[in-house]
Amino acid sequence: MTTALLDRAARTAISALEADDDIAFGARLLANTPTHEGRDPELLRHWARTAGAFGAALPPVPARARILESDGGLAKGILARYTSRPVPTVELFTDTLALADELIDLLGWRELYPAGSVRAAAIAHEAVHERLHHGPAKKALKHALGHVVLRAGRHTLYGHVAGADEIAAHAHARAVCGLGRSPLLLTAALATAAEPRHGSAAGSPHGREK
Repeated sequence: MTTALLDRAARTAISALEADDDIAFGARLLANTPTHEGRDPELLRHWARTAGAFGAALPPVPARARILESDGGLAKGILARYTSRPVPTVELFTDTLALADELIDLLGWRELYPAGSVRAAAIAHEAVHERLHHGPAKKALKHALGHVVLRAGRHTLYGHVAGADEIAAHAHARAVCGLGRSPLLLTAALATAAEPRHGSAAGSPHGREK
């Protein structure tokens, strides 16, 4: 990327993104997630705040999945992807990682995202998704969010809040990797910068396959 490729419109859009806080980013992610159409914006902010606090409080654990590096992430609009079969694997897309680091330097965000932190954050992010699909953390997040779908006597059934695991994973990555801002800001800026050349890169940079 060069300064010319990050044109004035992209810089203006990224500046607007930077002005939002991490809770606003999380609420926007939820608002754009299917099943949340028409929900109260304050409820979405509450869920974003709760999921972020939950993810930040999760203790760091070593990544159990194997790490695989490959190219072609920009064409897919993906920075990293977790797959559970045939063996748990975190796939890191080196071209998207390189563009993210280039963008950080171009925007003067190195204090927010230190050298090497993008790769580390991607691994930490995917490790949280693995924990939220297996084990007690999945149930604990549901209880923290408090999305009640059924009450019957003493029994309460908590529903899944689509997108909350993504917010929790980003918040965890910020906490354990010592980032100045959530990776949500970086991924939104990355999508904005990459979109003119790679239209599909405007989607979420974290793929998920089970």
